[in-house]
Order: sequence, then structure tokens, then C-alpha cells
Amino acid sequence: MRIAIVGAGLLVLAVAAIVVGVLPVSDATAILERVAPVLGFVVAMTVVAELAAKAGLFDVVAHAVGRVARGRTWALWLLVVALAAVTTAFLSLDTTAVLLTPVVVVLARSCGLPPLPFALTTVWLANTASLVLPVSNLTNLLAMHPLGFDGPGPFVALLGWSALIAMLVPPVVVFVLHRRMLVGTHRPPRSPVLGDRVLLRAAAIVVALLLPALVSGLDPWIPATVAAIALTVVYAVRAPRVLRFGLVPWALLLFAGGLFLVIGALEALGSGRVIASLVGQGDGLGDLWRMAGAGLVGANVANNLPAYLALESSAHSPAAIAALLIGVNAGPLITPWASLATLLWHDRLVGMGVEVRWGRFVLLGLAVAPVTVALAVLPLIHA
Repeated sequence: MRIAIVGAGLLVLAVAAIVVGVLPVSDATAILERVAPVLGFVVAMTVVAELAAKAGLFDVVAHAVGRVARGRTWALWLLVVALAAVTTAFLSLDTTAVLLTPVVVVLARSCGLPPLPFALTTVWLANTASLVLPVSNLTNLLAMHPLGFDGPGPFVALLGWSALIAMLVPPVVVFVLHRRMLVGTHRPPRSPVLGDRVLLRAAAIVVALLLPALVSGLDPWIPATVAAIALTVVYAVRAPRVLRFGLVPWALLLFAGGLFLVIGALEALGSGRVIASLVGQGDGLGDLWRMAGAGLVGANVANNLPAYLALESSAHSPAAIAALLIGVNAGPLITPWASLATLLWHDRLVGMGVEVRWGRFVLLGLAVAPVTVALAVLPLIHA
């Protein structure tokens, strides 16, 4: 509800900017044409993820992970690391935060383990692993336009090593902090309670076909939309009551649409020139660190999406855009509002009775985020 209210306010400001001539109608139309496929992808993937979760797909995968660990806690945790990374890479950071977090918490509890180390691993990887593919984060999809990339291959070539570093640092910190909890053995996890097996099989097939399609070179919204339609049809036959208005993330669409237009209006007023004077303009290591640092600070002060939009026009090379993505994707580990995924993650934990102390979360983030971002920028000096 808060996101919807903020989005409505942003939309009012955007309309006012258009009416008074600050943002020309042609510029507003160009912005909406650019972001329409991106937001369409977000909607489709949200529907796919929600319906797959309701079919029990994530529960079955998590239970399989628990069985593979064979009672070894360190193995279970490493498998959760891998599961969170893969889920984020292919299904986006918000999917990991919203749908995987409760599954991981239930898995840890069913094994007799404290859920917090697993939950912390999940939220940190939801942010840092979002550097892997264009579909991993909304910011990546937006960056494909200025980068001029047609598919995931060039994106991975540019950011692959940086993404690997960003995914390694936080789990290392989690293991060091919770090493006493993450060694030893645990009891086998309980089997999940399954409902309609036809829905489960359909969800498994759709997701299995969708994952390679997302890296096939097609515009991501195309396979995502096909997958969403396919699952919707199956649910319409098997469980029509599940299909509800709230499956579509209306609040996020309102927030993102208004935000894009407001940032466009601010750029028309000259905000880009001011920001450009504060960040690095070259491709040297110092300039790339400044760009990534600006993204990190902007994300933790406001949010990663407006931070990216505000800084994008100041990034004049692929390396600079990559540094910006590192800052706004791997940097939001400090404040609760730095990414929507972190807020969604916290809401899920509160609903499950898992206590998260924000003071400790912020202190850990202050130690982890700058190191992660700084190290992840290093491969860009050869880009």
C-alpha cells in the first residue's frame, strides 16, 4: 500500500511536469515506450513465480535440496546458496525475497536449524546475484538499452566476473559469522504437503522451459509472457479461484511508471549535469569506483531503482554502466529500503516469526557492501 501511495504521488508529479511543459509529451512517450517491455516482463515473471509457488514447486525443490545434503549442515547451507543464486539469476531478486525466503526458513526449521543464517544468505544473494543476467534485476533490463546489447551474452561477458565476486563475498561473511551453526549435522527435512499434482507438474514443465528461453536471445518479455499465459490457462481449468486481481503487481507498476517519468522531468531540468560533476567520467579504476560508490550511496539513501535512473545519463561507457549496476545491485545491503527485495524479505520473516534486528543488519551491511562493490569493480578495468 505504501508503494502504491508513493507511486500515485510520483504519477501526479509526472503529469504536472507534462502539463507545465517541463517534460515534453514526446519525451514522456519515448520513456514509456522504452520501459513498457521491461515492466511487461516484471508482470509476467511475477505471475509465473506466484503460480509456481502456489503449485508447490519451490517447496519440492527445497525439500530435494535438503535430502541431497544428507544431514550435513554445511552442505545444506551451500545448496541454499546455490538455490538462491540460481533463483535470483533467472527469476529475479524479488522472487528470491518473496517466494524463496519462506521456503528456506521452513526448510531450516524442519531440519532443527536456526533460520536466520539461511535467511540472511537469501537476502544478500537476492541483491548481489542480481548482477548475473539481464533478467535478474529491473535495473539490468533498463541498462540493456544504453549498453546496446541484444542478448544476455555480451552482458555476461561484461559483468560475469564481477557478478561472481559479488556472489562470493556475502556468503563468506555469513559463514564466518555463523560458522558454529553451519557445521555439524541436522535431522532430515519433513516432506512437503503437496496439493494438485497436475498443477505441480505443469509449473515444473513451464519453469523448466522458461529458464533456457530467458537466455536464448529473445526479448525476455516474450517467453515470460508465454509462460504466464500457459500457467494461467492451466489454473483457469484446475483452480480458477487462485487467479485473482492481486497476482499482478499493480503497486510496483504504478511506482515504476511514475518514477521513470519524474526522473525524466528532473533530467530535463538539468539534474544530469549536476550529477555528472560528482561522479567519475572516465574508465580508470578510480572513476569506476566513484560511479559504483555513487550507486551504492544513492541506493541506500533512496532506493536502487531511482539511484540507477538518476545516474544512468552520467555513465558514458559500458564499463561505467557496469560499475553503476554493481553499485545499485550489489550495494543495497545496508538500509532496509535500499531495494524492494529487502523490504519484501523482511515482511516475510516478520510473518513467520523470525526476528531481524535492523541495527545489526545495518552494521553488517556497512561492513559487507563497500567491500563487495569495491572488489566487484576490479574486473571492469579490463572491460
